[in-house]
Amino acid sequence: MFTGIITAVGAIKTVTPKAGGVALEVDASALDLTDVGLGDSIALNGCCLTAVAQREHMLVFDVSAETLRCTAGFPAGGRVNMEKAMRLSDRLGGHLVSGHVDGVGRVVQLTALEAAPGETERNYLLEIEAPEALMRFVAAKGSLTVHGVSLTVNAVTGNRAAINLIPHTFVATVFSSLKAGDVVNLEIDLIARYVAQLLDKKS
Repeated sequence: MFTGIITAVGAIKTVTPKAGGVALEVDASALDLTDVGLGDSIALNGCCLTAVAQREHMLVFDVSAETLRCTAGFPAGGRVNMEKAMRLSDRLGGHLVSGHVDGVGRVVQLTALEAAPGETERNYLLEIEAPEALMRFVAAKGSLTVHGVSLTVNAVTGNRAAINLIPHTFVATVFSSLKAGDVVNLEIDLIARYVAQLLDKKS
């Protein structure tokens, strides 16, 4: 399990084809690796992956073909949000995130908003379009995980979700390099998923 609070941004150095998928070599020098060992779970852009090798500040992950099919992918040279699996004693600063990507959405716009008087930093409006099957779980003021980041949805219009990004979130994640048309990994709120399932069984 994860919290959706990103602690570092890594860079994908190599993508090597292998039977059943690919191997990713990721520069994780910005991540505290003192307590990371082989077999540990680390979320890359919200996708829970297992560290299978470590060479100094580099981590290697095996990614199956099915994972590649269900996510936005992991191209060489790309940047990834990183979060280590949470401990039971950790603060839940975001919301409960499983690291199991439900599907992908498309960035409709990422627009800087007008700065407040006397301020230089700006918030950003992130608007995402997602499949109807996922949007039924998305509600205004509810939680949505985008590329591994726990975010609060401001408004929902049809198949689009509008989200406000504070300056820290924008600069501390890969969001600063997103643009309209990019695809992002989405994970719906865990509680919403189970509530919907219970209601469906009753109907």
